[in-house]
Amino acid sequence: MRTPKLLPLPFLVWTAFLSMTAFAGQRPTFDCAKAQGAVEKAVCADATLAALDVRLAEVYQAAYAKAQGEFAKRLRVEQRGWVKGRDDCWKARGVETWITATWTVRSVRECVDARYRLRISELQSVWRLMEPRTVSYICQGKPANEVVAHFFDTQPATIRLERGDRTMTLWHVGQAGGTYEGQNVSVAHEGGSLKVKWFNTNTGKGEDLQCVAR
Repeated sequence: MRTPKLLPLPFLVWTAFLSMTAFAGQRPTFDCAKAQGAVEKAVCADATLAALDVRLAEVYQAAYAKAQGEFAKRLRVEQRGWVKGRDDCWKARGVETWITATWTVRSVRECVDARYRLRISELQSVWRLMEPRTVSYICQGKPANEVVAHFFDTQPATIRLERGDRTMTLWHVGQAGGTYEGQNVSVAHEGGSLKVKWFNTNTGKGEDLQCVAR
């Protein structure tokens, strides 16, 4: 599978904005004189990645300001885990690396760029740093079989999908369409309908849902 070649217009506009901001003198949040490893050095050498690093720090601080008690501790641990995952992008040099089920990259820079963008949008949606558009859907024609989708205008766009006691984050992928992918779940959004593919890791079985807006 190959990385989609066409990206939604808002994504390209945001990339251009980051590039202009970075070339205006943006530096990452860490000391480049002490940069270690291929990933930190790549961030220091690339203006857009440096701007993404600064943007992530801003979004993380905004999320942390909303977190309390155990949630704040969990967020710190989660962020340290994300940094380790970002630093593993050195493995992507010339090797096809999966970002989502269909989004792949083959370079350190592409991998780091993708990791930053997904983390920024994830924090924005999970911690409600912007207001979503929320739609409830009836699946399989049964009112009790409901999913709730919170659409966030992040870059890339995200959905927080709720079903029962499960809530998942999905990211918009591919061309300017309605395909979103997350861990063990994907959504095709078109008009007032959702097609949800949900893989249950407990049973090893997949579930296809046809859902329409209430």
